[in-house]
Amino acid sequence: MATDATDLFTEMFRGQAQQVTSLFGQLVPAEGTPEAETAVQWAEIASRMHSIWTEFQVEQLGKAKGTPHYADPMKWIATAEAVVRQLPFSDPQIQQRLWGEAVDLVNGVLGQYGLGPRAGLKQDNGEAQPELPRSDRRFADPEWRRQPFFAVLHQLYLLFADEVTRMAGAVEGLEPAKKAQLMFAARAVVDALSPANFPLTNPVALEAASRTKGESLVRGFENMLDDMRKGQLTHTRPGAFVLGENIAVTPGKVVFETPLYQLIQYTPTTDKVLKTPLLIFPPWINRFYILDLNAKKSFVRWAVEQGVTVFMVSWKSADAGMAGVVWDDYIAAQVEAIDHVRERLGVPSVHTIGYCVAGTTLAATLAVLARKGEADKVASATFFTAQVDFEEAGDLKNFVDDQQIETLGKLSPEGYLDGRYLAATFNILRGNDLIWSYVEKNYLKGEEYPAFDLLHWNGDVTNLPAGWHRDYLRDLYRDNRLVVADSMQACGVPIDLHRIATPVYIQAGSEDHIAPPQSVWKLTHYLAGPWTFLLAGSGHIAGVVNPPSSNKYQYWVNDARPDTLGAFIEGAHEHPGSWWPHWAEWLRALDSAEIPARGKRRPGGRGDKVIEDAPGRYVATR
Repeated sequence: MATDATDLFTEMFRGQAQQVTSLFGQLVPAEGTPEAETAVQWAEIASRMHSIWTEFQVEQLGKAKGTPHYADPMKWIATAEAVVRQLPFSDPQIQQRLWGEAVDLVNGVLGQYGLGPRAGLKQDNGEAQPELPRSDRRFADPEWRRQPFFAVLHQLYLLFADEVTRMAGAVEGLEPAKKAQLMFAARAVVDALSPANFPLTNPVALEAASRTKGESLVRGFENMLDDMRKGQLTHTRPGAFVLGENIAVTPGKVVFETPLYQLIQYTPTTDKVLKTPLLIFPPWINRFYILDLNAKKSFVRWAVEQGVTVFMVSWKSADAGMAGVVWDDYIAAQVEAIDHVRERLGVPSVHTIGYCVAGTTLAATLAVLARKGEADKVASATFFTAQVDFEEAGDLKNFVDDQQIETLGKLSPEGYLDGRYLAATFNILRGNDLIWSYVEKNYLKGEEYPAFDLLHWNGDVTNLPAGWHRDYLRDLYRDNRLVVADSMQACGVPIDLHRIATPVYIQAGSEDHIAPPQSVWKLTHYLAGPWTFLLAGSGHIAGVVNPPSSNKYQYWVNDARPDTLGAFIEGAHEHPGSWWPHWAEWLRALDSAEIPARGKRRPGGRGDKVIEDAPGRYVATR
């Protein structure tokens, strides 16, 4: 068996040598041959890359502040070692089984190419690609099957990846939280080790370099160094979007501001509007314009077109001056914004929306108002993918043990947490989609970045008050205190979610990996008033930002009041398309009274003193 394997790997490496020679062998052609001109081109490529690297090193002199924790390769190596130590790779039986499976896989794959002991497997299919036993969209390009070396390489990798994740799932004797961390780390490690992520093991990148005579290497190298300069992975074309010009463009005015937030009121487009206005609280982990990307995708514009007076909070990105900001301040800010809208328009109450962490905070705000006897200030509360019970909070719980929380303190010497750390954390949750696919496209192949508004928003990071963020991870994610009556306090009173009698609409995403639907569902367990639950197709963003005009996805509703999410799904009715109209009908059913869109319903009109045009200054603060 060993002899066969040696012969097989000899054939594999011969193929690899041929591929590399086709790319780099032109650097030293025989003098006087036609390849000499090409050699000059490759020498220029090498010289340009050396100059670019030298300039980058000179530029970075005196700037060094140490490698960020999330970008330190030694931390990733340590993570990989920690994973491997917990898996039984040293077990002789497992080693023998893996060796047998690997050799069998290699023999079977190479047999498709007429190589090795199973060469007879090759069929005369003309130009048809070999039929390989394992598939993965990362290796869908025909280049991965054109040569036997790369076919075997990615097939062995997929075998290894399956085995590592299987072993991690089979480890016994760990606490559930530690087991989940091990499985998450195992997936992250095997994703990072994909041969698609390295230039000499990625045939698509090698082909691009050969075809462009090295220009793709230069572009990719420049892309990588640009990201190293800013300490963040780029997902979309720099400069493609400008706030207020082609993104966040729904007309409106900033009508109020504090050191923590600006309040935007949008200009109505209908002659009459609902008497009760809508106040939206977006998460301060990201910029508010996820709900106002462009005219076709904007929830804000759509709601305005439905005759709703819409207000939006634009949170300020934290700086050193906000080091003392805590959760109380965000809850107090929500109460303040509610009161300001009520006073400005002369209405007794407002409809509210809380998205993600701002929804968690909105639940606390409702509990505080109920405790103070002021619950009638809020006519309704809608929760977009928001959690209050964090027992099943998904993969983010892998970042909230004592060690991770302690690390946050080291990352925040000035009292605020750099938003690039949070961006990296969320990217890791979907590493193949948000990290490694861009490494391949933009670093290895040197492709141009797309002009994609959602990806632009995703990379437009915000800083967070470090103390508050640590408290949030410890008290809510780790210790799950919010659902324990009177365990936490805000604005001088204890928080008890069971006091919330406000009509509530709860939206969850069926594929949400940040706020899993089974976690969002649990909000229904703590409400004293009427509630409606809706399960939307897709995830944390697309499940929310799904305008009717797109005709995408679906949603499920169940008019009964089931006790579990499973029972909800079992008895639910599926509806195609956007769930936004369902929400609008629910809102109007609460109170359909309308008034003319006059006076302060049109911000910035005669006698109405406003601060500036939407989207305001705070959304542009870095």
